[in-house]
Amino acid sequence: MGIVQFVECMVLGMTVSVDNAAVSKRALICGVSGQDGAYLARLLLEKGYEVYGTSRDAQMNSFSSLSRLGIKDRVHLESMSLTDFRSVLQALAKTQPDEVYNLAGQSSVGLSFQQPVETLESIATGTLNLLEAIRFTGRPIRLYNAGSGECFGDTKGVAATRDTPFRPRSPYAAAKAAAFWEATNYREGYGLYACSGILFNHESPLRPERFVTRKIVSAACRIAGGSKEKLRLGNIEVQRDWGWAPEYVEAMWMMLQQKEPQDFVIATGESHSLRDFIECAFGAVDLDWQQHVFVDETLFRPSDIEFSNADPSEALKGLSWRAQFRMSDVVRAMVNVEREQSNPTHRPM
Repeated sequence: MGIVQFVECMVLGMTVSVDNAAVSKRALICGVSGQDGAYLARLLLEKGYEVYGTSRDAQMNSFSSLSRLGIKDRVHLESMSLTDFRSVLQALAKTQPDEVYNLAGQSSVGLSFQQPVETLESIATGTLNLLEAIRFTGRPIRLYNAGSGECFGDTKGVAATRDTPFRPRSPYAAAKAAAFWEATNYREGYGLYACSGILFNHESPLRPERFVTRKIVSAACRIAGGSKEKLRLGNIEVQRDWGWAPEYVEAMWMMLQQKEPQDFVIATGESHSLRDFIECAFGAVDLDWQQHVFVDETLFRPSDIEFSNADPSEALKGLSWRAQFRMSDVVRAMVNVEREQSNPTHRPM
């Protein structure tokens, strides 16, 4: 049996159950176990969607982020590997989504230098598999692809728009740039509703501690609680645009509600140094960061972006979306949750 026939059989086999279900929109979130996937799942559930989420092995994944948000039991969890084309076809045929959100793949810039092949395959090959599988189904599925402000590289003080050329400076950024152009080509070549959100840095308490922002917040709170540790960091002079993740997933959803697919830069429009982030985090727990943090040059990346800046005005014009949280708001929210994690009355962010 050929792949086209396989897809047709799988889809036909699901038709009766889907029609009888009389559900509203269905969404498939690839990478639902991550920060963005969890917040997006919560948002879509609030909007009345039937939400399906995938990870490589749904039976082994704890989906701790979904649990922290109190929604794990409301999301239909499926196993799917984006690097396995048949697996992607099966997931699409089984779930029959109206909207697909591609948030999967290796998500750490720093780790991409250690795992460049895995990064490229999970992001670029995975996105290509998803696009091709959607095309094969012949259904009017709308696809959101997670792009990244890292693709622009060092903007040297110029605020990046969707028309700014890409100059990636990491394996992660190179893979994201490839995925962006894949989505563009399938949109223009095959008429797919496929768009990319070029998101700049966005944080929350759901960030794993291997991300520098959560690493800083966690260390500051431990030290404030009596820990004698010192926090070792790399280049703290780099500048980034930091926003609040729960706001950014709203922009993802908005992008799939438009009449025509468009790419958008999603950011606050304000850049700050990592030094500023550190000072804000330690200041929130009444500590002088300079007494507890030191720069370790062995942690510097082989290549890095010194200055990252964005112009999100197109998102305001096209989506009526504007970031409400700024860097200091994000830091305070993360610190508050970090300090209250052991409190049984704590409400997840």
